[in-house]
Amino acid sequence: MPRPIQSTITQFHCIHSSQTRILAVALLVICLSGHPPTAQAQATAMDTVHYNIPQGSLEQALGLFSRQSGVALSSDADKIKDTATSGLKGNYSVEMGLATLLKNSGFTFEKNAAGYVLVQAQVTTNNPAPATLPEVKVTGFMDPDTPGNPSYTRTNSSTATKSNLPLMKTPMSVQVIPRAVLEDQQAVQVEDAIRNVSGVFPGFTFGGFAEEFMIRGFNTGFANYRDGFRTQAGRLSLANIERVEVVKGATTNLYGRIEPGGLINLVTKRPQAQSHYSLNQQFGSFGQYQTRADATGALNESETLLYRLNFEYLNKDSFRDFGFSKRYFVAPSVTWKVAPNTQFDLDFMYSDETSREDYGIVALGNRPAKVPRSRFLGEPTMDRASHKFYNTALTFTHAFSADWQVRARFSHLLRVGVDPQTYGTSLDETTGMLQRRFFRGLKSPEDTYQGTVDVTGRFNTAGIEHNVLAGWEYQGRFGRFESISIDANPINIFNPQYNPISLEGIGPNRFSHSNREWNGVYFQDQITLFDKLHIMGGGRYDWATQNNGFVSGEGLSLADAKAASSKVTDARFSPRAGIVFQPWEWLSFYGNYVQSLGNANTAIDASGNTLRSQIGEQLEGGIKMSLFGGRLNSNVAYYHLTKKNLSVRVPGQLFSVAIGEARSQGVEVDISGQVAQGLDLILTYAYTDAKILEGNNKGNQLFNVPKHSGSVWARYDMQNEALRGLSFGAGVYVRDKRPGDTANTYLLPSEARVDAMVRYRPKLMKSRVTLQLNAYNLTNDNLFGGTLGDRNSITVGMPRTFVGSINYAM
Repeated sequence: MPRPIQSTITQFHCIHSSQTRILAVALLVICLSGHPPTAQAQATAMDTVHYNIPQGSLEQALGLFSRQSGVALSSDADKIKDTATSGLKGNYSVEMGLATLLKNSGFTFEKNAAGYVLVQAQVTTNNPAPATLPEVKVTGFMDPDTPGNPSYTRTNSSTATKSNLPLMKTPMSVQVIPRAVLEDQQAVQVEDAIRNVSGVFPGFTFGGFAEEFMIRGFNTGFANYRDGFRTQAGRLSLANIERVEVVKGATTNLYGRIEPGGLINLVTKRPQAQSHYSLNQQFGSFGQYQTRADATGALNESETLLYRLNFEYLNKDSFRDFGFSKRYFVAPSVTWKVAPNTQFDLDFMYSDETSREDYGIVALGNRPAKVPRSRFLGEPTMDRASHKFYNTALTFTHAFSADWQVRARFSHLLRVGVDPQTYGTSLDETTGMLQRRFFRGLKSPEDTYQGTVDVTGRFNTAGIEHNVLAGWEYQGRFGRFESISIDANPINIFNPQYNPISLEGIGPNRFSHSNREWNGVYFQDQITLFDKLHIMGGGRYDWATQNNGFVSGEGLSLADAKAASSKVTDARFSPRAGIVFQPWEWLSFYGNYVQSLGNANTAIDASGNTLRSQIGEQLEGGIKMSLFGGRLNSNVAYYHLTKKNLSVRVPGQLFSVAIGEARSQGVEVDISGQVAQGLDLILTYAYTDAKILEGNNKGNQLFNVPKHSGSVWARYDMQNEALRGLSFGAGVYVRDKRPGDTANTYLLPSEARVDAMVRYRPKLMKSRVTLQLNAYNLTNDNLFGGTLGDRNSITVGMPRTFVGSINYAM
């Protein structure tokens, strides 16, 4: 069965005329009270972080400040060994915290244009000129999102907890892929980024037009997140993405109805006061041509009005016969700092992409059919799809004090798509004849409205520190779909003769009327005992309604679909609990127990009845380490995750069946950061045992999920002065064999993909020009991506591919 993207594929989200209560809450919050949002960031100059640094040696205090703030510091012990500090306790921004820590020490700091901070001697009557001490300097960035930041490490993430907690104090498995990795690997889409995270694999992509992923054995249902908002909008551009954050497991229950495997959140680039302009031009194999531009800076002298503009033009052919992609993308953003503690952000995104939907190849026997990887089994003259997205988002943030903040966000996404597709339904393995069906969506506008209000705060009771979160979320998706679904002419997979059907006189014969809304309220409190024990508790209560109607047949209309609608209401509380024991700043032991509500009320059975809600439950424990002053981070996790009321779409049909219960358990290892001067590394390994426990195909392995997988990627920046500016990178991505369908009738083979990179920044151009060449699948192995869980949709991986680029920044 096809998964028409218009019915399964959001972005930043806001304001619906029928949802006046959202606007009312927004106006109430504005009237009652913005502290500048950092787009879910690591601690920046304006974020507040809680510090607990005792009085004593300045050298030791700077080390503690580095770990607690996320700013990596190095120092010459001989220069400051006799210097003392009175310590730092409480909530401070990075700059205020550092200034307080250095008070009366004889040192101060300054921030240069690149975002570094140098500690230097203060001006006194005996020492009228400040003496810069390069031995004591920030080797990381004050703002981790500063353009050009080469670090592979991030120490903070707010995706998992919706509050800016250090990863070492977060009782969950969270991985952050910063911009430096995306640039080193010249990532174009989300799939290129998540290869650097353990236990995350690509699912089916319709030839790259959509993106689905498998996390801890369970698929994401074509749903990713953008700045914390759920998006089901096809393939997402990385042109304005600062970093990719992956939260694993059912700990994502703060986001409501979600698959228990985890979520992928794309964090966008934010306007900066420091001007920055860059232009990137890519050229690659198979006619790839991509132009990207990025500009940011202040619009007034007081730097209270900031902007950012990102643009992308992508035009490429494919190694697949008749394949192509063309995309126009523009994303302007404006930040208005109304007051020191109040801020508005306005974001807009427009994307226009055309491509050819592609179901890949089919299975023959117990493996993918041995046909050329270029073989296209659709209809080249009919299967031309297009999607347009219009997204507007407004964010209001206000800090009542250094400890308390409210943040309200609202967004609207309009998606208009047409996605004709010809796909296989059954194969005669003797003759090679593939029976096919044709589907085409006609009228498919879909509006998605989302809003959140979050209140975060810190306080102490009886010596116990509390970090609290309370919030509300609304989402509404409203779609009206008309489509044609008819039998197509068969094709021989070994000797294809394309033969499109005629649509003359054929009108729509399938109609869908869909209104889906949910509200959720959530709370969380993380308490700290003895500065070493962090205990988190909370949960979320969701109540959701869906009014779905579907009819098929000639002579019907959307009105008939609306009349056939049935309303289903669902409500559930999902608890979350976690604990972190941090005996030293560099070592944490953590555990969690959570339940989550899955994507309920979206699948129907053969009688048109909505299937029961899917429920996730997880137990997890692990170890986190932050070494070399925070420059190298690691996370080792063991988890046991179950999903009940699991549904799987019946191939070639519109309905699903519940296979009962599935379980995924395993071990994951993620290591990233700097292991030596100039050498950055990403190392992953995952053991994933994902099986069906009850229902159809009991005992079978879940499809698209290898038991063993891993990767290693390294970049080395030459340290010799004569070769400075030259960098090399290389990596290998390995996956074990895995079943392609729920019945386990065939296996996708094990594979290893080898990539490489070389980059040069000429000195003559003052490092403003970057020349880079990347190679993918150097060994030219036959690779395969994900499937739809049947025998007729196997994604084919890329052959040996080269991509070169020229980047100019100023």
